[in-house]
Amino acid sequence: QLHVAESGGGSVQAGGSLRLSCAASGSTFNSLCVGWFRQALGKEREKVAAIYTGGGAVYYDDPAKARSAIIISQDNAKNIVYLEMNNMKNEDTAMYYCVADHCASALDLGPWVVRGPSRYWGQGTQVTVSS
Repeated sequence: QLHVAESGGGSVQAGGSLRLSCAASGSTFNSLCVGWFRQALGKEREKVAAIYTGGGAVYYDDPAKARSAIIISQDNAKNIVYLEMNNMKNEDTAMYYCVADHCASALDLGPWVVRGPSRYWGQGTQVTVSS
């Protein structure tokens, strides 16, 4: 069964950077949709970014910000999807969750993110940005 586990959260100063890791196991890595979501205290969960590990598709909830501030990537040798966050702000403080599921092709990524993944969530990793 597919399983994901996040790591890399912690405290960072505003303007700093952090890289979160999502390790996937229990399934073939190169045919997964893997996404990062976050939920701040008292707010609804929101999409951050997602990737199809078979190549050919990435999703950013805020494409303009994604140019430099948020980068999703993967390491096929380690079965890990990374979320790199730069120039972080106080409003980035949240619990960050990784979620994954089997996807047949890159075309599945967008619909999977938009409808909201329903299974194979990690436990989350806390990110706190301070001024």
